[in-house]
Amino acid sequence: MMRMRPARRSRGGRVARPRSRWRRAWDWLLTFAILGLLVVLAARLDRTETRTLEGRVVVNDGDSLTIGTERIRLRGIDAPEYGQTCRSDGTDYPCGRRARDSLSTLIGGQPVSCSGWERDKYDRLLATCTAGGRDLNRSQVEAGWAVAYGDYRAEEAAARQNGAGLWAGSFDRPRDWREMHGGMVESEHMSPGSIIDWLRQVLRFW
Repeated sequence: MMRMRPARRSRGGRVARPRSRWRRAWDWLLTFAILGLLVVLAARLDRTETRTLEGRVVVNDGDSLTIGTERIRLRGIDAPEYGQTCRSDGTDYPCGRRARDSLSTLIGGQPVSCSGWERDKYDRLLATCTAGGRDLNRSQVEAGWAVAYGDYRAEEAAARQNGAGLWAGSFDRPRDWREMHGGMVESEHMSPGSIIDWLRQVLRFW
């Protein structure tokens, strides 16, 4: 006489039903899909290694420059757009040009060294750059010609308190100005939105 195997019970005391054949097949398929995704991601990560560039630069605006053929966006900061105007002492002035002039002055014709691994939606390298040992990202925020954009919050607070640069008058934050004038809005660096942009860059799905 055959013995009936007792039904398995869960911790709550309920009888646990065995998984169907289709459920087991789905679990295996999901497992292989995740493993495949991890393999692809690992392969793509090899292509996003840190890049270091050095040389003479062309200053595009207060937070971007070009070395050779590589376009670079200063990571963690946001400067006024080149055509943006701000207000001080009741008068409008070209703060975008002032921001670019500030970055040019900080560089002072010296070679610039930039290091980064992530790219933004415009395929610019997000990097920290130095000239003559000076951190250009931090210095632009300290001088008040750029605002924090994922980093340098303390430097922005100090510039605001000192009334430096943009903080001597009134201005729209560059991101808000771009949105009001139909420009593309990018996510703050090191934010959840920038992580999504990075995944798009890595996987090339979009």
